[in-house]
Amino acid sequence: MLDMLVVGGGYVGLSAAVAVKQSAPHLKVEVIEAAPDHVWQKDERASAIIAAAIRMLEVLDVWNDIAPEAQPINRMIVTDSRTSDPVRPVFLTFDGEVEEGQPFAHMVPNVAMVRALRAACERLGITIRHGLSATAFNTTGARTTVTLSDASTIDTRLLVACDGVRSRLRDMAGIKTVTWDYGQAGIVTTVAHERPHEGVAEEHFLPSGPFAILPLTGNRSSLVWTERKDEAENLVASDDLVFEAELQRRFGHKLGEITVAGSRKSFPLGLTLSRSFVAPRFALAGDAAHGIHPISGQGLNLGFKDVAALAETVVEADRLGLDIGALNVLERYQSWRRFDTFRMGVTTDVLNRLFSNDITPIRIARDFGLGLVERLPGLKSYFIDQASGTSGEGRPKLLAGETI
Repeated sequence: MLDMLVVGGGYVGLSAAVAVKQSAPHLKVEVIEAAPDHVWQKDERASAIIAAAIRMLEVLDVWNDIAPEAQPINRMIVTDSRTSDPVRPVFLTFDGEVEEGQPFAHMVPNVAMVRALRAACERLGITIRHGLSATAFNTTGARTTVTLSDASTIDTRLLVACDGVRSRLRDMAGIKTVTWDYGQAGIVTTVAHERPHEGVAEEHFLPSGPFAILPLTGNRSSLVWTERKDEAENLVASDDLVFEAELQRRFGHKLGEITVAGSRKSFPLGLTLSRSFVAPRFALAGDAAHGIHPISGQGLNLGFKDVAALAETVVEADRLGLDIGALNVLERYQSWRRFDTFRMGVTTDVLNRLFSNDITPIRIARDFGLGLVERLPGLKSYFIDQASGTSGEGRPKLLAGETI
């Protein structure tokens, strides 16, 4: 019988397995992943990883493998304008360091993250089983029996669902969600540009939604472009000339001529918050527990915070001789993470509604607010600390760069 079975072989699922196994090598941990092996190598996306999550990846001994492909975010600027405006005034700027020499975030290719975490799994003896999904599970007494898509079964003391925002395991567990659709889609692609970005990230608030330009290594940037669903579908389906022309209108000419350097994809945007994160011998983590708007760049980082809290809960319970799958043990994890998740979900929801419109009185009010924050260094520092995850009492040890 396994001690912990993780369903979902993305960065959250893999890091959860690594974090527990590294701190408690005697525990038996496995990962199952529905996608065939090598599919992860085709992921062209990149993610913003905050300083606290990087500290965790350092403790997990994977950051050194990721760092050569990571781009520090040295500065963040925020504008609020219409697409047709000839000039986009900068309302807010953030310097990118939480400490000297430590940026508040890095942009990391998803492939580099998964590669490093998979190598850590191999090093720690964690089996990753590809091409399998969980079709059912049944909890009785001291074990949960999970039925897989090949009709085989696995017994485990703790089942961790990291199977995405449309989690089947969450539904099987009977956990309800708070969900609504924004009527928006996020277009993700990579562009190359003539001039260097100098590590500067830009968030342009446009009437249809935020348009984020996030620096990658070399003269490249990752884009997260929010549009109404129908418009996003039309843009993704358009020919290269039309797509690049619309892209240039939003991107601007600060970095010279741009060309699309990767595939373009869109995904629907909405809010999904699980009403509970745990059940007997069952825990949700990552997008299975919460799906939020990308306006703050915190989605993946919320998942890493889940990992740090869950790993500490499991490992410390095991050291005390407690049952790691018992509901009273898992409730510590839930109390650690649920409030922070709901707070971030509400924050991103309000920001999206506030900035994804072109109502003049609201524009005036929000621009006044941005200008006020710009003139208050203490408030700006507070926002940076919150965004980087480096502030707050009672953080999980991994997020503080400490071993469990």
